[in-house]
Amino acid sequence: MTNFDDPDLGAAPLGLEPVRHERFAERVYDSLFHAVMTGRLAPGARLPSEVELAARFQVSRPVVRQALDRLRSDRLVESIRGSGTYVRAQPATMPVVPLASSTADLSHIAHGLELRLVLEPECAYFAAMRRKPRDLARMEEMLQGFETANRRGEVAHHFDYGFHEAIAQASANPRLAQVLKSLEYDVSHAVNLWRHLARMQPWRRTQDALDEHRNIFALIRTQDAEGARRAMRAHVENARVRMLEIEPGT
Repeated sequence: MTNFDDPDLGAAPLGLEPVRHERFAERVYDSLFHAVMTGRLAPGARLPSEVELAARFQVSRPVVRQALDRLRSDRLVESIRGSGTYVRAQPATMPVVPLASSTADLSHIAHGLELRLVLEPECAYFAAMRRKPRDLARMEEMLQGFETANRRGEVAHHFDYGFHEAIAQASANPRLAQVLKSLEYDVSHAVNLWRHLARMQPWRRTQDALDEHRNIFALIRTQDAEGARRAMRAHVENARVRMLEIEPGT
């Protein structure tokens, strides 16, 4: 469970930055949605009070209340009288989040996927050459979490991204890992947009991604560096198809 009282977290823990843009309630919602999707706010975690959230986001309480109302209507959180607001277990079919500008969002995500095409195949290549037992254990943990969440019909984004992050760590190049970490919000937003634009069953796409993860893990475990590089590139290319519904190479 997330500890909101840890003084080391500072004024804006969980990556929740003060909101200084228009449509404040939407921005607060997006930040909290991101925290849930990435697992920073795990199922069962208690959210701060309206007063605390208003202070952390530097917005008014009515703005926070509007964002929380939307989270409740989307069944992402639930309020218990006299206790607080808690993150619910996430169903496989997540709410569609209206986007302010789909064209701008698609362009931003396309650029992020291009960066991942450059970065992640090389992470997989170096991970296959340099991985240590603890790296394999972390990848396997994320893979098993992904499989369990998928089997239960729960959102698996936390384990999906965690698998990629474990590969970057296994590359033994902290700069590569740092760049991938910087893409975490973009990946979360891409998942949200993908659900908004999905034309296929989300379960089918998740199963495809899971199968690709298994293949990448097997290649890294056997230290097939070139194979891991090719498999990761194919995986990110397939992500372009799943998220943006475009053909590879376009």
